[in-house]
Amino acid sequence: MKIQRTIPPAAAPVDLMSILHGIAGFFMGKRYIKKVESEIKSYFGVNHVFLVSSGKAALTLILQALKFLSPDKREVLIPAYTCFSVPSAIVRAGLKVSLCDIDPTTLDFDYKLLSSSINEKTLCVIPSHLFGIPSKIDKIISIVREQNIFVVEDAAQAMGGISKGRKLGTLGDVGFFSLGRGKNITCGSGGIIVTNSNQIALAISKQYSNIQYPSTIESFNNFLKIMLMAIFIHPSLYWFPSGLPFLRLGETIFYKDFPIKRFFGMRAGLLNGWQRKLEESNKIRREHSEYFDERLRLRLRLSNGNSTPFLRLPFTTESREVKKKIYSFSQKRGLGISLMYPTAINEIEEIKATFNGKSFPSAERIAETLLTIPTHQFLSEKDKEKICIYLTVAVKTSTFNSHSQKADDWSV
Repeated sequence: MKIQRTIPPAAAPVDLMSILHGIAGFFMGKRYIKKVESEIKSYFGVNHVFLVSSGKAALTLILQALKFLSPDKREVLIPAYTCFSVPSAIVRAGLKVSLCDIDPTTLDFDYKLLSSSINEKTLCVIPSHLFGIPSKIDKIISIVREQNIFVVEDAAQAMGGISKGRKLGTLGDVGFFSLGRGKNITCGSGGIIVTNSNQIALAISKQYSNIQYPSTIESFNNFLKIMLMAIFIHPSLYWFPSGLPFLRLGETIFYKDFPIKRFFGMRAGLLNGWQRKLEESNKIRREHSEYFDERLRLRLRLSNGNSTPFLRLPFTTESREVKKKIYSFSQKRGLGISLMYPTAINEIEEIKATFNGKSFPSAERIAETLLTIPTHQFLSEKDKEKICIYLTVAVKTSTFNSHSQKADDWSV
C-alpha cells in the first residue's frame, strides 16, 4: 500500500448536505421517495417510475415483467461486450442470454449482424449506452418492431445523456439507470426504471408489489458504507481503500444472485438536488473528455461531436500486453487509468457453455485492448496533465518491443 494521491477510475461526490438529507430520509422516507419519483418523471418526461436497490435489480424486474407479457419468448439479445451485470440480471430473471457482436469503433451493436441475431424466441433487445455513448435506438426499433420484440435501454452509464434532443433511457419501450458508486450521480447504490408504456408499467407493478424494503439494520449498514465512500473517494485518501484487496474495487463480477429490494428513504434523501448535481457532473465530464480528446490521439476516439458526458473515456491499445503495461504503470502512479470488463460475455465462466464455443471476435478484441481514462469531478488540472503526458509517451512507444524505455522510467 503506497500513500500517494490516487485517482479513482470512476466516482461521484456525496457532500455534507446530501448526507444530512440522507439522515432525514430515515425519518421521512416516504416523503423523500415520492419527491424523487416526481422529479424523475418531470426530468425525463415519463409517466411511470420505479425505484429499486440497484441497476441489476431494475433490469431483473423489467425482464420478469416482459416475460409475463410474452410468455413464449425466452431469449434476451445483448452486445457481446457489455457490463457483466446485464447477463447476471438475465439469468436471475430465468431467461437465456443471446449475443450479437459489436462494432469496435462505436462499442454499439454491429448492425450488419443484428437482424440475423434475432429469432422467434427473442423477447427483447438490450442496447447499452456504454460509457455514455448513445446506441442507435431508432435503428434498433426499426429492425425489431414488426416482430413484437421489446427494446430495453441500458442507460446505467448514461444518466442525463441526450441523443437527437431526447434523453437516453426514454427512447425505447423501457429503460433503466444505475445510482452506483461510480455512476454519473450516486447515493451508494440504487436503480431507476422509467417507461411511458402503461402495459409494461402494469406488469412491473405486479413484480414490484412483491419486493420488500431493506431492514433497519441493512439501511444503517448502507449509510455507514456511504459515509466511508464519501470520505475515501477523494484522491488524497483513495490510496487506502484501493490498497485493500478484499474490497475488490474495480473487479468485474458475474453475480449469480443479488438482492432485489425497494428504494428506501435514506437513499432518496441523499439524492436531494440530484438534477443540479447530474447536470454539473455531466458538464464536467464533457469538459474533461474534450480536454483529453484534444490532447491525445488514441486508437478509440468516440467524442460524438464533443457532446457526450463520458462516464469514463475509452481507448484501445495495440495489444493485451501493452494494455497490461499501461495499466500497471497507472496503478503505481495512481493515475486512475483503468481496466473494464475482462472478457467478452461469451467467455464468462459461469455461462460460457451456453454459447457452444461461438466466437465474437470484435468483442473479444475490445476486451483484450480497452482501457479507460477518468472524467469525474475529482480530477485536477495537474492530474489531467500527468495523464496526458504519460499516455502520449505510451502511444509513441506503444509496441514496447522496439524501445528500451520502460514504463517505470516515465516521469513528468
